[in-house]
Amino acid sequence: MRAGQATTAVIGGGLHGLACALALVQRGQDVVLFERSWIGRRASSATAAGVRTLWRDPAEISLSLEALERWYRMDALVGDDCGFRAGGQIKVAESHAEMEALAARFAQMRELGFHHEELIDARELRRLAPMISEHCVGGLIARRDGAADPHRTIAAFRRAVEGHGAVIREGIAAMALEPAVGGWRVVTDAGSWTVRHVVNAAGAWGAQVCRMVGEVIQFGYKASMVFVTERVEQAFRPVFSTVGRSLSFKQSSQGTLVVGGGIQGGGDLEKGLTQVDFRALAKGAAAAQELFPAIRNVQIVRAWTGLEGKTPDLLPVIGPSARASGVFHIFGFSGHGFELVPLVGEIVADCITSGRSHYDIDAFDVARLLT
Repeated sequence: MRAGQATTAVIGGGLHGLACALALVQRGQDVVLFERSWIGRRASSATAAGVRTLWRDPAEISLSLEALERWYRMDALVGDDCGFRAGGQIKVAESHAEMEALAARFAQMRELGFHHEELIDARELRRLAPMISEHCVGGLIARRDGAADPHRTIAAFRRAVEGHGAVIREGIAAMALEPAVGGWRVVTDAGSWTVRHVVNAAGAWGAQVCRMVGEVIQFGYKASMVFVTERVEQAFRPVFSTVGRSLSFKQSSQGTLVVGGGIQGGGDLEKGLTQVDFRALAKGAAAAQELFPAIRNVQIVRAWTGLEGKTPDLLPVIGPSARASGVFHIFGFSGHGFELVPLVGEIVADCITSGRSHYDIDAFDVARLLT
């Protein structure tokens, strides 16, 4: 690949940008990836890394189930299993009213033809999690779900991308996209590149890239927090969330407890800065203690926050631009994009190289967000 030229430019060095770059180079494309900071700097390294099909929006379920199969074969894709552990994911009901809500969800999934979610009673819940509070009455489980290590995942995808010959340019920001003969000119703060295709994988900054090609969309961002405790004795394998709280709770393979689930910190998109909200963190810690009383004296050792894009309907943007030929989008996962990584990169790569994807991505069309 000559400097200043490539077949495709990917803007954004998070996991979705890396996955798309990998799928493209595997299809014979010359790819350059631009990351304004460093690879995995934002949401990809701040995620709690849940590999979750459970409780997905119906529009995402088919994709999430297909993506899950790729997590079981991740070593073949990137040379590492990325720390994936399939301990299941459980949505916990803390009252009989919440259990009724889970039963309604279970019935809806069956009506739609999906069988990956299973209702469990209090006895099965306590078999899977002996530490859980006595007030919990049951749950909804996806037994093949789990979690992975985000940093191992980032490193593995980067090695695979570069191993297949893609060029990664860190510390370089895309400033403008200009039409050029046969494609686009990507103007960066370190010069210009001429390409046939552009992939917008800019995460929380996805709307800014959209504006470069005349797409003004409804879009926001969130600053979700995660905190981790000291190591404790291994007690359970599933990842837990609850019906009535913003909470996810898991134990890593190292024994640490990892708590997230949408607890919000502070963020400044223009400056690219985030901050931990200790009041919100305390509420998250209290919620975790109510669910698992035995952890009351376990110490929190660190907390962090990541900026991530958020759409009004909480569904991602996947597929071609509505207004600019040769531009494709893969952003806006609204806090639940980690599990989809190994599939949606392939989907966008297929749109670029074959003109279409055989997966149904109509619900993720950017046109729904245009103002």
